[in-house]
Amino acid sequence: MSRFSKDFFWGGATAANQYEGGVHEGGAGLSTADVMTNGSHTVRRQVTWKKENGETGSTPLCFGSPERHLPEGAVPCELDDPKYYYPSHIASDFYHHYKEDIKLCAEEGFNCLRFSIKWSRLFPNGDDEVPNAEGIKFYADVFDECRKYGIEPLVTLSHYETPLALAAKYNGWDNRHLVNAFVKYARTCFESFAGKVKYYLTFNEINCLDAAPYVTAGLIHADPQNIANAAFHQFLASSLTVKEAHENFSDLKIGMMLAFGPTYAYTTDPEDQLLAQRMMNRTLFYSDVQMLGRYPNYKLKEYERDGITIPAQEGDMDIISKYTCDFLSFSCYGSHVVTYHDEDAQAGEGNGGTQMHMVRNPYLKTNAWGWATDPQCLRITLNTFFDRYHCDLFCVENGIGWNDKFEDGTVHDDYRIDYMRANIKSMRDAVEFDGIPLMGYLYWGCVDMVSNGEGEMAKRYGQIYVDADNYGQGTFKRTVKDSYHWYQKCIASNGEDLD
Repeated sequence: MSRFSKDFFWGGATAANQYEGGVHEGGAGLSTADVMTNGSHTVRRQVTWKKENGETGSTPLCFGSPERHLPEGAVPCELDDPKYYYPSHIASDFYHHYKEDIKLCAEEGFNCLRFSIKWSRLFPNGDDEVPNAEGIKFYADVFDECRKYGIEPLVTLSHYETPLALAAKYNGWDNRHLVNAFVKYARTCFESFAGKVKYYLTFNEINCLDAAPYVTAGLIHADPQNIANAAFHQFLASSLTVKEAHENFSDLKIGMMLAFGPTYAYTTDPEDQLLAQRMMNRTLFYSDVQMLGRYPNYKLKEYERDGITIPAQEGDMDIISKYTCDFLSFSCYGSHVVTYHDEDAQAGEGNGGTQMHMVRNPYLKTNAWGWATDPQCLRITLNTFFDRYHCDLFCVENGIGWNDKFEDGTVHDDYRIDYMRANIKSMRDAVEFDGIPLMGYLYWGCVDMVSNGEGEMAKRYGQIYVDADNYGQGTFKRTVKDSYHWYQKCIASNGEDLD
């Protein structure tokens, strides 16, 4: 007997700003991701800007950057300058390859595929009076293609891109104006894709707002109060979106999405144990609000110490309390290790950490980007969530980036298969031995995409190879990798055959 339910979701996950392309087609407007340049493991991505006096430049408002503000008077924009390359503009060119990609995913055995909708493809300025009909038709066609093959679309409404006009005019989610604009956008999706989409996520990896406020919430100026404002406004928008769905579209399920990795203390020093707990709470604050409907005491005390206020108006907290999400979805790529005994440990990179007090786990192997593979991270993650929230869970991102070599007409990616095998077994153990209610598993980047952190194609996650380089040059031909065949076999056995 299979350890996973017969209606378990197997599939993959994508994001429009890393995958879709077609930025200037179909009446779409620009998003915050569309003015982010490419980068690499050693070069940070940049946000390009212009001032009224004609001065132009770029600032690294990306993951891992200490920068939090554009220069005074600078407005984020696309620059017609050959020294800047914007990878989201072409990405993997799903815009022109969606039928081919969906067919390949169907042949792999997928019964679920995660997409994000580009808000500015439906509302070019984010708050236009009427939606862009061409944008609605594009996504409707995509979802119809999925339905043709029996694939359930899982749609993220906001995945690391905010309409650029809203970022420039309102400092993104710092401003309450975005709440009603987002709910209108969500309602338009519910109406336009009725019968085509049943599952939605509101904000991708909402807790990454602390690490990358521009990427996550369109903040071009981000001090701690701006970030607290943006978090509250996204919480409120999420709850109002749940309210809209529950009251008017009863067949829909609305989930939240969290970036998570277990945090281990490097030593048995009690101070290290408390540090690990605090690091976990920084993440779980976001799911506490969206799943429990309240700000936890530890966050309220932190705000009190730091002089930060929550910009709630009358009735807002009641809405957040009443309209929590229907399920918790999450990404999990590995774990983190923290210590105050930095001098005794090797500094971490990748998911090991660039943050203070994060160090390498000596028991885990890492890849070229410093990302460590933790064979127990999914089981620990699932137990952490279920013990806290007692809700349905959905792993909607798990994968490994690698500098794949295209040889003999394919990619021999045993390292990806080994990673998937370990993670699926960890997840399976959580279901079998711990009784965790798990909705599904979606491998991240089932088709090669531009990496979010580096803005390059060289760091590949997919099981389907895309012939394109870091500058959008190539045939964009799709070729399946060895991992494609392995996952196909795994899915056919409902997760039983991991050999």
